Amino acid sequence: MRTTVAHLKKGQKGIITDFTEDILPIKLLELGCLPGNVVELVQIAPLKDPIYINVSGTHIAIRKSVAEQIEVEIIDETQKK
Repeated sequence: MRTTVAHLKKGQKGIITDFTEDILPIKLLELGCLPGNVVELVQIAPLKDPIYINVSGTHIAIRKSVAEQIEVEIIDETQKK
């Protein structure tokens, strides 16, 4: 099963691995949503859309439908200790 930014829990981090669609808003790419970068789910809006993420120190609000297009590999913080 593929994991996307939309599947992250609040405070959870992942490394961007790929995009499910070839079309992703250019603004997201300019803000650092690129493969290899770490993304963290900061907050989820009360109605579950949009979600707020942190990519390379930049906080970005994106729709859940866009978050479902960004595949990630979840970083397991417990193994680092």
